[in-house]
Amino acid sequence: MTPKSNSKIISVVHPICCGLDVHKDMVSACIIITEPDGEETFVVQEFSTFTDDLFRLKSWLLNHGCTIIAMESTSVYWRPVHNVLEDTLQVILVNARHVKNVPGRKTDISDSMWLASLLRIGVLKASFIPEKNIRQIRELVTLRKSYIKTLADYKRRVHKLFETANIKISSVVSNLFGNIGRNLIIRLIDTDIEIKIEHVEACAEGSLRRKVPELFRSIQGFFEVHHRFQLKMMMQTINHLEGEIKAITKRLDDMMLPHKEMIEQLDRVPGIDKKTAQSIIGHIGDTLTAFRSDKALASWGGLCPGNNESAGKRKSGRSPVRKHPFKELMIEIAWAAVRTKGTYYKDKYHRLKTRRGAKRAVVAIAHRITKAVYHIIKHGKSFVDLGDAYLMSKSTEKRIKALKLRARHLGFNLVPVEVN
Repeated sequence: MTPKSNSKIISVVHPICCGLDVHKDMVSACIIITEPDGEETFVVQEFSTFTDDLFRLKSWLLNHGCTIIAMESTSVYWRPVHNVLEDTLQVILVNARHVKNVPGRKTDISDSMWLASLLRIGVLKASFIPEKNIRQIRELVTLRKSYIKTLADYKRRVHKLFETANIKISSVVSNLFGNIGRNLIIRLIDTDIEIKIEHVEACAEGSLRRKVPELFRSIQGFFEVHHRFQLKMMMQTINHLEGEIKAITKRLDDMMLPHKEMIEQLDRVPGIDKKTAQSIIGHIGDTLTAFRSDKALASWGGLCPGNNESAGKRKSGRSPVRKHPFKELMIEIAWAAVRTKGTYYKDKYHRLKTRRGAKRAVVAIAHRITKAVYHIIKHGKSFVDLGDAYLMSKSTEKRIKALKLRARHLGFNLVPVEVN
């Protein structure tokens, strides 16, 4: 321990605190102990990231009377440390960009010491970390999204392979991976002999029985052994991914049982279905205690316009948050909402689109949906769509009010007249 004197100009919020500089294989810890007379003591030690060493770090912190720590959100390396410490200590996870923007840092000071110094005077802004069960839901939602994206990629590969071999099944069947399409694909994979029209007829169902000759013509391409090998590999991957997605969805449904009523309420919002409702809860949780208002939630998600002004001139209204998983999710929901007929969001989108463009308009709709989501989750309110006639009625009311005011200035009084 090395005692050092310090000025008392800045008030101390946390007399005993710790900063952690987390790496893949090592954690550097610095505890600052501030005495009542203002004297500081720095205690620095390094630990490996093996689990037993992380528990040793926890005991070391408690032995020094430290109950609050700060660390940067470095890749995924912070997660094991957080998992070990969160049940006993107050863990503040901070954005590295915010820490970098705080002025006054010397070049020779270590990251852990700088974090501890900022934490001591209470200038660090904590990032939002949901509860453990919500984090688990988020991980499954993210995994399912990744699998769905990969599945779509492999399906595109099959389409491309068929175009290369001049197999035109998708020109006759609306869904290549529906029952009929898959039956034909199985025929193409499982046999080396020439497929006859009887085989195609056995695969056809419903209204497509009338298109058997056309289906038969669609598979008369240049399908060789090389194409068959690729198609077999791709379909094995597709079937595997579909099974994984089904298992993840089942797991999520079981985990979401306590939130069944909340998901039903979210499902009433245009653009939101059961899966996207699960994704919303996985990203922001089921209490929203970390967000004081709907504006705070929208700002955290990067759905609020920025304010970049200089000398009274506005330079840009672009949000400083460019990439954010919650922002991407809400914009995806907004695109679905503006395609839903008879809704307020669709009408509002088209009004904004004419003035601001499609991209800005859909972000504005995502902002509005986010505010609705906030009140549904936090206050338990039910969603009621205003309808596509709401804005027109409000516009008519404003015009009538303006006309009455103008007539009053001219000495007239407008009264409503019923028209037969």
